[in-house]
Amino acid sequence: MNIITQRCLTAILLLFAAVGFSQEKYTLSGTISDMSSSETLIGATVYIVETQTAISTNEYGFFSISLPEGTYTIEISYVSFSTITETVNLNQNIRKNYELSSSSQELSEIVISDNQPRANIKKPEMSVNKLSVQEIKKMPVVMGEVDVLKSILTLPGVTNAGEGSSGFNVRGGAADQNLILLDEATIFNSSHLFGFFSVFNSDAIKDLKLYKGGIPARYGGRLSSVLDIYQKEGNKNEFHMNGGIGAISSRLLAEGPLVKGKGSFLIGGRVSYAHLFLKLTDNDNSAYFYDLNTKLSYQLNENNNLYLSGYFGRDLFDISNSFNNVYGNTVLNLRWNHLFNEKLFSNASLIYSDYYYGLELGFVGFTWESGIKNYNFKYDFKNYISDKFKLNYGVNAVYYDFNPGTIKPIDETSTVNPDQLDRKYAFEPAAYIEAEHELTDNITVSYGLRYSMFYRMGQQEVTLYANDQPVVFNDELKIYEKGEITGTEYYSSGKTIADFSNLEPRAGVSFKLDDNQSIKASYNRMAQYLHLISNTASPTPLDIWTPSGKYIKPQLLDQVALGYFRNFKNNEYTLEAETFYKKVKNRVDYIDGADLIANNNIEQVILNGKARSYGLEVLFRKNTGKLTGWVSYTLSRSEQQTPGRTPNETGINNGGWYLSGYDKLHNLSVTGSYEYNNKWSFGAIFALQSGKPVTYPNGQYVYGDLVIPSYGLRNENRVPAYHHLDVSATYTPKPDKKKGWQGEWVFSIYNLYNRMNAASINFRQNEDTGANEAVRLSIFGIIPSVTYNFKF
Repeated sequence: MNIITQRCLTAILLLFAAVGFSQEKYTLSGTISDMSSSETLIGATVYIVETQTAISTNEYGFFSISLPEGTYTIEISYVSFSTITETVNLNQNIRKNYELSSSSQELSEIVISDNQPRANIKKPEMSVNKLSVQEIKKMPVVMGEVDVLKSILTLPGVTNAGEGSSGFNVRGGAADQNLILLDEATIFNSSHLFGFFSVFNSDAIKDLKLYKGGIPARYGGRLSSVLDIYQKEGNKNEFHMNGGIGAISSRLLAEGPLVKGKGSFLIGGRVSYAHLFLKLTDNDNSAYFYDLNTKLSYQLNENNNLYLSGYFGRDLFDISNSFNNVYGNTVLNLRWNHLFNEKLFSNASLIYSDYYYGLELGFVGFTWESGIKNYNFKYDFKNYISDKFKLNYGVNAVYYDFNPGTIKPIDETSTVNPDQLDRKYAFEPAAYIEAEHELTDNITVSYGLRYSMFYRMGQQEVTLYANDQPVVFNDELKIYEKGEITGTEYYSSGKTIADFSNLEPRAGVSFKLDDNQSIKASYNRMAQYLHLISNTASPTPLDIWTPSGKYIKPQLLDQVALGYFRNFKNNEYTLEAETFYKKVKNRVDYIDGADLIANNNIEQVILNGKARSYGLEVLFRKNTGKLTGWVSYTLSRSEQQTPGRTPNETGINNGGWYLSGYDKLHNLSVTGSYEYNNKWSFGAIFALQSGKPVTYPNGQYVYGDLVIPSYGLRNENRVPAYHHLDVSATYTPKPDKKKGWQGEWVFSIYNLYNRMNAASINFRQNEDTGANEAVRLSIFGIIPSVTYNFKF
């Protein structure tokens, strides 16, 4: 036997020996929940001391980790909860559920240690911010109403369109580029009272996570961000109620067991009543809202859980009974969680979402209705293959029903003829797979692929145009005009008007420099097939959603980000710094003088352009001690460009780049909370933003008896800088009381130094002097408020 053969046999024998004597791996799995309510905890950390491995629970509190046979020290932690430290002898698969108590409570028979986050450095997840409900409730807010959407404005890269405006902008993106989910259901309008409040009742919220980049492949359909919000499940052990009474609104929430330890219910409502005070002054105008949150959960057995959740909200606004406006959201979600084994978890969801807008104009004699509905099926799997490799995959399919507008006469005396703008239908299926892979002790990667499709469906007459151009350019006047209509083509139900498909790769990497610092990078490509037709920086309830189709292309985004992350002094302080660049193809732009309302051929005023944004974000947090909080700063630029389609066309703004309506060069937010003693705590927020870009008139001319302003290039000007300081004080009379009625008083002052921020600038001619003047419209000055919160 030659030397080569001997070595080969030796190698084979060693391989079989290694396989035969290798340590077998076993799996530790289970759920982590709140001891007092059995509410599962999203994002709770399971840390293995010996391997320095950390994993987090999923959206339903489930975790799973596989390790070689042995004895391990396990630390279970969650923000604002005490940490459990336990020794586990892993010589077989173990299924064990853990219950954590609030940090203010004492636990017996377990070891309590400091609750410190450990997974943020090593995990490749970046451009993600999470706020706890406890943090949100400490923030001072306008009119005493705790507001989820206002709280995320304190985070880097997130701005608003102005005071009292609806929606939010992320990294220079438009408000319609944010995917807002409540228990997986899409919320199309996230504001009450035209932006003064959000639709989310903080009492019913369990978890909030904002993805600004590095967005996982399981999400799709929007370009800028995903705001993923989950409602509480309800207390499985005891019945409780809590609520609050404020100056203009009140809320009440009840939760308790359906079957103790197995099923629970939650129902919460809010209502505003400021309009009642207007009635006392013989004012016929009113504006108010109400909403309802519900959730049922039931554990069929150890491996199966059912959830039914819903939200219903309405805003009502009327002026002297001659103008009546009603709008709001309705969502429902039926979910089934199934555990196939200790390594494979699944969630199936049937989701219904409806946004309705209704308007009645009594002085004209007609009603207007519009809206969007979708029906969504999702089936997601999470496979915990090993302690170093996890796989997510799934499918979802969404069917859309768009109603751009229905006009009906109020009664027989009305001279208005009924009309129905073309209803539109679409179908959006998608499949995805994504992995998180720990390559070495210092390098962890995430990568995934989403394949999305979009079908614009029939049962509609499609307008045809000369040369297939709904928008043409007038060479003589150098303006864009509506194209020449040559006829129509009818597509019956089930026929496809247009179809699109896109591969959307995602990738992220984390390089751990040491236990306290890391560098991360990410890339994601996203496709958005829906467009919000609006020529305002802030969405309004009247804005119309329209699908991509024959003339409107889907928007496509590519985004890259690079970040540095560090913990200081045993996680007492954390620093996150990120730089990003993103570009968007097929961003909708409008021709000058575009008519967007009740336009059945909206493609006649739309041009496809492009957009880009880039910037630097810094977030510095203080996590422990009496004084906690964070400072966020963003330096960024957001621009659009719509060049001419031919050498003769001017495009928009002569084809050059111009500032988008959501560009904010500087964005600073300082948020602090101070625990003075167990009865008194204080909070403050200072916000400073560059003024939003606007277009001011640069001259005027007289036509007959009319003075007509003329305008230069788009968004050359800005409104004045936006800033204000808000403060709050919370008084708890009996902080040590844990049973029965417990109450607290929240005193807050919004805009402490009475800054009159400009919502808009209007130009007019002074009637006395005849001189032109600019008039600042401000919505809020200083607003003190008091709220009484209670629970029992």
